[in-house]
Amino acid sequence: MRNSASTLIIPVENQVRELDAKLLLSCVAAERGFPVIIGSRAFVHFEVASLPRGVYLAKSMRSLSNSMFRILRMLGHEIVAWEEEALVHPPAETYFTLRLSPTTISNVSHVFAWGQENVDLLQQYPQLPANMPIHITGNPRGDILRPEMRPYFDTEVEKLRNLYGDFILINTNFTDVNPFIPNIGLFVPSKDGQKKSRRGQAGIGMSREFAEGLWEHKQAILEDFKRLIPALEQAFPHLTIVVRPHPSENFKVYNDIAAKCQRVKVSNEGNVIPWLLAAKTMVHNGCTTGLEAYALGVPAISYLSTFNEYYDYDFQGLPTKLSYQSFSFEELQTTLAGILNGELGMAGGEERKTLIDYYLAAQNGRLASERIVDILEDSGYGEKQPPASPVGTYVRGWALAKLKASVTNLNMRRPGPNRLSYHDHRFPGISIAEIEQKIARFGRLLNRFRTIRVQQHSKHLFRLHG
Repeated sequence: MRNSASTLIIPVENQVRELDAKLLLSCVAAERGFPVIIGSRAFVHFEVASLPRGVYLAKSMRSLSNSMFRILRMLGHEIVAWEEEALVHPPAETYFTLRLSPTTISNVSHVFAWGQENVDLLQQYPQLPANMPIHITGNPRGDILRPEMRPYFDTEVEKLRNLYGDFILINTNFTDVNPFIPNIGLFVPSKDGQKKSRRGQAGIGMSREFAEGLWEHKQAILEDFKRLIPALEQAFPHLTIVVRPHPSENFKVYNDIAAKCQRVKVSNEGNVIPWLLAAKTMVHNGCTTGLEAYALGVPAISYLSTFNEYYDYDFQGLPTKLSYQSFSFEELQTTLAGILNGELGMAGGEERKTLIDYYLAAQNGRLASERIVDILEDSGYGEKQPPASPVGTYVRGWALAKLKASVTNLNMRRPGPNRLSYHDHRFPGISIAEIEQKIARFGRLLNRFRTIRVQQHSKHLFRLHG
């Protein structure tokens, strides 16, 4: 290991969605000489003042990150980023105010794009810094969708099939109207459950008109899915119905439905990929899992009983267009029957292939993880740390980091549904042994990573080195 290399700092917000892919990236980087710190995003931020100077990999460039990006730069860290939600995004004018901030993006040194569509979108941004390096690398989440990576999930797939038998997977994405804690939705609800005028975290950056319309639309679709779940149990009596809520959703609404049914199960355990591979088919509404199912060769259906072209095509169009589309329960039932009896396979055709190629790079050839590490090496991060900040700047950054950590710790422990429970919901505890097992599985598939070692850096954080 080259001790002069920058430490690569990889925060993980939603463990079930991000950890496997980011761990693959970590292994590639560690194998090529980068010390890596990976773990809970919140706990990375708690410790950022004591981490070795290095490169922080951000998952977004929203205004909500302005203060943390400023602190990172004051401490001497450099920031590279990708846009986690770039595959399913609203029209450009809303995307720019919702997902990008002139202040935040000005602190970023490199952007890693999922594909050409991501580049075309970013280049329309009026406040994009001049000469901002945007690299079409693909994304590590795309790496683990590739055919050669699917055996990584064989054990989980077998376990799920043994546990649930033949099942239909229903993936939900209603955080906007059914959030785990109230203030992360589009609007903060009043005590009677009705939305109030105060905007929630998901609505920051949206116009009032867009947010109101999206809330009404999502609420209507949630009601559709609440009716759909028991209806599918009745229509397909020989199958289990497994509901997999979005990691940031409140599970209660689905648990209440399952309690009244015999063959409805609710679970968010582990990465979604083995669930897709184990299922007979998957039903969603504009969820990124529609794209993941397509990439995995799994038949998926977008249920559009409540349909709005602006929100369902212009906003959530990619996963919907890569899936079969059903606009009524009867149509859904017919399509499901065709899939289950073998008449229909995955949704195919040249139009869908052209669409996914536009959005997602690195579907073959070198892994996206390799391409990202190439950029880091070409930028000199593999040979040296970023330059140190002036002492006065560093001290102010250190003080701000400690203050922010203290305030966040207090807020996480407020009574009621708080951010600590939300954190533990999205990033449950994981052991060194579990991390090592994941690395070993990658290693067997790729015939590499034998020299990678894992250490517990601190609570919820791990250090990898070659």
